[in-house]
Amino acid sequence: MADNATEKPRADLPTVEDASRPYWDAAKAGTLLIASCNDCSRVHHYPRPFCPFCWSENVVAAAASGRGTLYTYSTVYVNDLHPFKTRLPYVAAMVELDEGPRVMTNIEGALPEELEVGMVVEVFFRPITDELAATVFRPVSS
Repeated sequence: MADNATEKPRADLPTVEDASRPYWDAAKAGTLLIASCNDCSRVHHYPRPFCPFCWSENVVAAAASGRGTLYTYSTVYVNDLHPFKTRLPYVAAMVELDEGPRVMTNIEGALPEELEVGMVVEVFFRPITDELAATVFRPVSS
């Protein structure tokens, strides 16, 4: 008999911790958050409780525009891990946000051969579960 109290979390879901919870809550609501340091005024991403530039803990969440440029990408054709196997091929990418930070993400809504480094992209949020949404990007249509 399985004990639900000791059930393992799903391996295909991100781990939501206290420091990253505001990011995931904002993504579910359709907003991309980055972090802003009140001491050195620099922005960064991924969610963490300190500034990676000056080490200050005086960091607050800030809404990003959700726009950026495709910095680099790779099309993945082989991945036997769940849930990626069902998404093949997919595009793993690094997007440089207009605010400066670079984010690891996926590019969706375009064929891999339509992508170009330097193209303008925008965020959208793909539901993962009722509680979580993935932050992904797509090319901005002209």
